[in-house]
Amino acid sequence: MSTPATDNSENTQLRRLSFILKICVFTTGCAAMVTEYTLATLATYLLGNSILQWTIVISLMLFSMGLGSRYSRKFENHLLDRFVTIEFSLSFLCTFSAMFCFWIAAYTTNFGLVVYAVACMIGFMTGLEIPLITRINQSYESLRENISSVMEYDYYGGLIGGALFAFVLLPFLGLTYTPVLIGSLNLLVASLILWYFPDRLTRPRALNAQFATLFLVSVLAFAVAKPIILYSEQRKYKDKIVYQEQTRYQKIVLTQWKDDYWLFINGSTQFSTYDEERYHEPLVHPLMGLIKEHKDILLLGGGDGLAAREILKYPDVENLTLVDLDPAMTRLAQQDKIFLSINQGSLNDPRVRVVNQDAYQFINNSGDLYDAVIIDLPDPKSVSLSLLYSLGFYKMIEKHLKPFGAMVTQSTSPLYSPEAFLCIIKSMQAAGFSTLSYQNSVPSMGLWGWNIGVRQKAMPAQRLKQELTALEFSNIETRFLNQDAMISMTHFGKGLFEKANQIEPNTQFNHNILKYYRQGSWDLY
Repeated sequence: MSTPATDNSENTQLRRLSFILKICVFTTGCAAMVTEYTLATLATYLLGNSILQWTIVISLMLFSMGLGSRYSRKFENHLLDRFVTIEFSLSFLCTFSAMFCFWIAAYTTNFGLVVYAVACMIGFMTGLEIPLITRINQSYESLRENISSVMEYDYYGGLIGGALFAFVLLPFLGLTYTPVLIGSLNLLVASLILWYFPDRLTRPRALNAQFATLFLVSVLAFAVAKPIILYSEQRKYKDKIVYQEQTRYQKIVLTQWKDDYWLFINGSTQFSTYDEERYHEPLVHPLMGLIKEHKDILLLGGGDGLAAREILKYPDVENLTLVDLDPAMTRLAQQDKIFLSINQGSLNDPRVRVVNQDAYQFINNSGDLYDAVIIDLPDPKSVSLSLLYSLGFYKMIEKHLKPFGAMVTQSTSPLYSPEAFLCIIKSMQAAGFSTLSYQNSVPSMGLWGWNIGVRQKAMPAQRLKQELTALEFSNIETRFLNQDAMISMTHFGKGLFEKANQIEPNTQFNHNILKYYRQGSWDLY
């Protein structure tokens, strides 16, 4: 026969279990959100095309969560045991998800299917959680309070998970340790049930043995995660990796072969010391030779400091503003001994001001005028990058040029992506620029192109070509560029400009360049 004291003790335990369950919901909501973002980021890094990968991964996970929720109705008893087992499964899957995907990527080209399969499995297991917790908690709260409180804690956990991923986990733990930490969170959730309510479990000893095993596995995972991923990364690159970092914005990898270095961002080649002068000298010196004053220069991108090194060769440069989104990149360029030897300490020059900001926002908010704007930004592989090659962006650039100022932009490859190259020309011309296109062979990158722009009212295109091909570059130290090279670079063969009439400008509302770029023959690159 129960007594009031016994009933109070039971009620207290039930309330405690209900509270612990809500903590579990909050934690699993946080873990689920971080896992979604981690897999989407991983897919982007391995497969490219961020919008497509985020869409596919998150959609697959949500769909799989629906399947998991539906399947949960088959569980009729031992619900607390099943919940703990699900957390164990999620712990294992999350812990090894990135390591497994990186490892597979080193051996097969079909690793995209593996990433999606992992996303589906984690989504399915996550979908089992909420229905089970709701059913377990229904004995302790009314239906109205039960449903609302469970969903409330899950959504709160999702918010915290998203914030942690963006501002803490990805910048500081990267794709190496974030999945391992999330796996540990799922293990922690299971441990709360094991520690506080062993008497409500039907198989406490078996579950404790599984917990002990998974705990040891998690500790081992922290130890082996970096070597496994580094091995897989090394398989991806031909040369020895001497530095790598996953920042909030991108994956930076530096490799070495003999005395030369290669910089990769998200797997794409940025430069090689073997031939980088064939890219940076054409980017900078034709424009700098064209304009008469070099007092105020704006460089958008170029966080590695190599373009800045070339700009600072002009003694009349008084102010060079470099705008690069990623502070990790500019920090490397300012502090790392390898980068300092390559860029000659350009970003530490007192004339240089480094601004870590999105280039579009900087131009939109800036009130300064410049003698030259040099654009050394990544290719238009995404919507956000496409904006930096748009008609509206070039119009903003034009407003920030002094009366006799000019601009130049890297313009991707006229060989691998001729339509995107022509789209940049069309967009600049629509913004009021006379343009001159030129190209150069950069062995580590292939055939690459640039476009110089001068206000149409200041100089027609024909005169622009005459001015540039007359430049001798004799008063500046270069390793590659001279007058003959400049003349050669302004010549194109048949078949490119004949397509110009079929190409539309790129705008903020119609990202045509994204379409053209993706149609390029990058599989040959």
